[in-house]
Amino acid sequence: MVEPTPMSDDSDNDQVNAPEPEAEAGAHEGNGAPPLEATATQELGADHKQWYVVKVQSGREKTIKDAIERKVKIEGLEDFFGQILIPTEKVTEVRNGKRVVKERMLYPGYLMCNVEFNDRILYLFRETSGVGDFVGGGLNKPPQPMKTKEVERLLVSQGQKEEIKEGPVKSPYERGDKVRVRDGAFAGMEGEVKEVVEAKNSVKVEITIFGRPVSLELEYWQVEII
Repeated sequence: MVEPTPMSDDSDNDQVNAPEPEAEAGAHEGNGAPPLEATATQELGADHKQWYVVKVQSGREKTIKDAIERKVKIEGLEDFFGQILIPTEKVTEVRNGKRVVKERMLYPGYLMCNVEFNDRILYLFRETSGVGDFVGGGLNKPPQPMKTKEVERLLVSQGQKEEIKEGPVKSPYERGDKVRVRDGAFAGMEGEVKEVVEAKNSVKVEITIFGRPVSLELEYWQVEII
């Protein structure tokens, strides 16, 4: 996922890269065009909800979340709406010689929204003050939902889902295998398996960056044999 560029920051929150659909569109706030007709499937409220990243005005995440949830109820769009998360993490600070635990937003300027993306939901979001747009969308291009692995990590980190501990499985790789990285910052790069860590369902892969060897530990699904 690329690193979305936050909107104007009215708060002192630390900026962190949001999880990733690929590109973001410009803001559409104030777009007064009427919503297009929903399809028959949408009218029936079939559950096609997925997780999306939505760009909003930094410092107003909570009030914008509350406003969207109120409008969903007023407009009767509950069938198309799941929930909105503002991911946080606990950090420890020292104040006056004492350790204080506080919550900090992981992605200031972004909301993680579980919705069925259709014209009515899009219009509702765009007509809410402070909302920019769904990250990864364009004029004639729907946004890309978050990847399954990202959603799993998000829900586990926010205490909404229990992490499933998987036991070790037989590795499909062996030391010396040539592999290509499929996921993450080094996606597309090739390297060699230097070690198989079956207890963690992972492999240690050595790739070359600027002529220097770099070791990565990756899960089985993050690489492929070439």
